[in-house]
Amino acid sequence: MSDKYWQFIEPIWDRISIYDGDETFLGQFAEATEKQKVLFSSHWAQSEIMNGGLGQFFSNNTGVLAPEAATAFEKLGMPKCADILRKSMQFFGTAYPRDRLTREQIFESFREQFGEKVIPLLELEDAMAAEIEEENGGYWDAAN
Repeated sequence: MSDKYWQFIEPIWDRISIYDGDETFLGQFAEATEKQKVLFSSHWAQSEIMNGGLGQFFSNNTGVLAPEAATAFEKLGMPKCADILRKSMQFFGTAYPRDRLTREQIFESFREQFGEKVIPLLELEDAMAAEIEEENGGYWDAAN
């Protein structure tokens, strides 16, 4: 696995915060180049999803950039990843909540209704992981 694309992310890595809410994220993200936006958002998404699934991606601060990550996957020639991510965002309702607490509350309501053993988004999670590894040569080839 090569990470040649990292050279484009590294200069902005510490300048774009996913930890300080959507307004801060969107303001800082807007200052990046188009290439940096694509690589930054797709890198965070694939990294979190491959590490802990869609649940981890949406439960963590990274969920703030889900709409940008979906667009990024399209731009990387990974429309299946983009589609799966957008479908998984619908779990949270018609207006995707960038706020982490809101997403956590939706997950908690799901667990209260269906139990702790039922994993939300499991089917989409498996499909997403497979596409990250395979679509357009896999994420790392597409990003490079």
